[in-house]
Amino acid sequence: MIRRRFHFRETIATILADREEHVEAAREGLMRARQDLEHWIAGDPYFVATLEPYEVHSGYRVVDRMSASGLSAGVGPMAAVAAAIAWQGVEAMVSAGARLAVIDNGGDIVMVSDRTLRVGVHAGLSPLSDRMAFVVPPQEAVLGICTSSSTVGPSLSFGTADAVTVFARDPALSDAWATAICNQISPGCTGIMDRVPWETVMGVFAVQGDWAASFGTVPPVEGARVDPDLITGGPW
Repeated sequence: MIRRRFHFRETIATILADREEHVEAAREGLMRARQDLEHWIAGDPYFVATLEPYEVHSGYRVVDRMSASGLSAGVGPMAAVAAAIAWQGVEAMVSAGARLAVIDNGGDIVMVSDRTLRVGVHAGLSPLSDRMAFVVPPQEAVLGICTSSSTVGPSLSFGTADAVTVFARDPALSDAWATAICNQISPGCTGIMDRVPWETVMGVFAVQGDWAASFGTVPPVEGARVDPDLITGGPW
């Protein structure tokens, strides 16, 4: 397995593949997504500023996926930016023939995989952080595994959860709902889960302090030691 880093402006990602040409396809897909998004924002700066759902029909995959997912989750389109960009990179890898295509864009993961993979749970100062991993079976169809946190990373959050991970076949939707749930969920306060569209969201895993809870269908969780060097991130 090849592991390569991609860094362009705000996008800091890790690419997993079996062949270098698939890594290059990922880079091309990521860059195309960024270019399309930046082109749209140049003419519509409200798109990047709003924290409210904002419906647009741009003709750009990355932009329209962000808009649609934000409308579903009740958040601004930028809540889905990391997964939407990674999704386009994974699609480019699959088009190039990849059977292993994984992009971790700052903790928001999009994958297609012909093997079982373990995805670690990083949850800031929680005592559960870096001690658990999801055991994700082979995925022939694209899967989004996206995490939002109020205590890790530079993203804006109005919540208190250390980590909320959402699994969905629509990675942008996974990213947007991770933000929406993280903004509201806490031990004893899980009403937001009644709004989740379970026909499209597969499962949710939440961590706050020593509290953890799962909703819907989540891959098996096992004990693990997460190597901090494998955590994709940047200078926050």
